[in-house]
Amino acid sequence: TDGGMRSGEDVVYATLLGAEEYNFGTMALIAMGCVYVRQCHLNTCPVGVATLDDRLRGKFKGKPENVVNFFNAVAQEVREIMASLGFRTINDMVGRVECLRQRMIENHPKANTVSLKRLLVDVAKDDSSLVRHATRLRNDGFEDGSLDDTILQEAGQAINDGQPISLSYKVANTNRSVGTMVSGEIGYQYGEEGLPDGTIELKFTGSAGQSFGAFLSRGIRMILVGEANDYVGKGMSGGEIIIKPRVQKIFKAHENIIIGNTVMYGATGGSLFANGLAGERYCVRNSGGTTVVEGVGDHCCEYMTNGTVVVLGPTGKNFGAGMTGGVAYVLDLNNEFLDRYNPQLVTPERLSSEDDMVALKSLIFRHLEYTDSEQAKAILADWAKYEQSFWKVYPSVPVAKPIGDEQKFPTGENVISEDVTASR
Repeated sequence: TDGGMRSGEDVVYATLLGAEEYNFGTMALIAMGCVYVRQCHLNTCPVGVATLDDRLRGKFKGKPENVVNFFNAVAQEVREIMASLGFRTINDMVGRVECLRQRMIENHPKANTVSLKRLLVDVAKDDSSLVRHATRLRNDGFEDGSLDDTILQEAGQAINDGQPISLSYKVANTNRSVGTMVSGEIGYQYGEEGLPDGTIELKFTGSAGQSFGAFLSRGIRMILVGEANDYVGKGMSGGEIIIKPRVQKIFKAHENIIIGNTVMYGATGGSLFANGLAGERYCVRNSGGTTVVEGVGDHCCEYMTNGTVVVLGPTGKNFGAGMTGGVAYVLDLNNEFLDRYNPQLVTPERLSSEDDMVALKSLIFRHLEYTDSEQAKAILADWAKYEQSFWKVYPSVPVAKPIGDEQKFPTGENVISEDVTASR
């Protein structure tokens, strides 16, 4: 498990709920010297952690011993809490939900409406022979070969000689990270440049598992007729992903979910066109990808730093939180968007620039061409009606840039100086 792990107490809670491995991210970085300025993507880290600039790297004061000391402290806290609960080993503690109870929060009626009873059930209490912890390295059948192995073998020659090829497969939700091995091989042979667009066309039918098209390289076009789980296009750096429903006439695609949460997480390039709705955190940390989708859940464009997002339908709350780059176009037919975006860093405005209109119509046309979207068809057929319902969303706060040997922010205030960094 991961997500905000900071202490031994967090490890104990996770273990009691069933976790056996724990991922520490932010806290380990802070132990190493990170001061949480949140500009890792700009190559301007003032303490030399996330940068290739030799001048800034010279400011790095971290030591391995700092990280070792932190994890020793976490482990010691785990040992103390385990002892108080009467457990001798982590394996003994895995899944022992009887040590947990739901706490009612005073004066918080919303939180108190949540019931955790189904999570806090000891499913093995009546059978002592059941094993609560992992006893083998993998349990998903990967050793028997994966769909990606098959794709890599059949596309191998096309990767080597750069000749176009089209392949078709059935996909199930047990097929995770489909397309990743092919992208890895292209990256190994050709680097960031990849192959010419559309060299390898991969057609799929079915329900794709998590991370469909993750880390996609330029030169691959993945077409899925069906639906996909979370993390579609995660970390993609090129290529195209096209997702459309199997039967379009039975229901309205723009009213039904076709892809899961956290789509295009951390993408640096490429494009994705989805004929349907997406889940939450769409394009979180997108830093260069282009996409068209027909509706999204909460937190769309969260921490986005570059790229273009087109939403041809409703959005959830907190749109654009932490968004410092790129642009989004949102169709707001019900006049709800101004109550749903996060105003801290972004500004919405109606379309006024001819360049914006041309760029937006071009993306919607591609969406129609790739997915046969009824929503896109209706918009393009009556553009004069729909264009007045679009919002253009862009960052209203300039990104921090280094000036001299110190870090200056838009206010002009010297937030982090070398002396403060050294003291930390």
